[in-house]
Amino acid sequence: MRVVLAEDLFLLRDGLSRTLREHGCQVVEVDNGPSLRRALQEEGDAAPDIAVVDVRLPPTFTDEGLQAALEARRRRPGLPVLVLSQYVEQLYANELLAGGEGAVGYLLKDRVTHTGQFVDAVRRVAAGGTVMDPQVISRLLARGDARGTIDGLTPRERQVLELMAEGRSNAAIAAGLHISESAVAKHTAAIFTTLEIAPSADDNRRVLAVLAYLKR
Repeated sequence: MRVVLAEDLFLLRDGLSRTLREHGCQVVEVDNGPSLRRALQEEGDAAPDIAVVDVRLPPTFTDEGLQAALEARRRRPGLPVLVLSQYVEQLYANELLAGGEGAVGYLLKDRVTHTGQFVDAVRRVAAGGTVMDPQVISRLLARGDARGTIDGLTPRERQVLELMAEGRSNAAIAAGLHISESAVAKHTAAIFTTLEIAPSADDNRRVLAVLAYLKR
């Protein structure tokens, strides 16, 4: 797997790069927005399988990394992108999810210090999945403009919804909550009914549908 890694902090970039290489990835390191744009324009054997990008990169230190990644996804729909951020910035999460194609992730930087979680997130996004930091999900769930329907969920349904939004399968949700998979399926059906979202057998579309609804 070929990874374009965009991070301006050397120590963090070096640590992430070493971790990815130890798990069999080829890594292209960049530390600014223009270099990231060039790396994401590569084609053929040099084309990235996934971009792991810091939201804020030189020279602007605003949302240079995110905008470069979104621009690359417009050129190559479905390009897997895992965004790293220092804080929960809901606007950036919304922009990342807006396309609805999947293969996206949003993690807080303190999460990537956990090697297993970081590598698992990279692999899941590269495979077309969706990975959202639990704190980002909590912020989305806490919004008051989701037509009030979130208040209609039971505490257990909210737990299932949060794990769904992290990209967990029914089996993983069942294991995490110590309930059966059939119970998860029932809770999921109830969630979609309450949120007025048509159920789908595709886990990734399911997550995106829920998040797309919550961010409106």
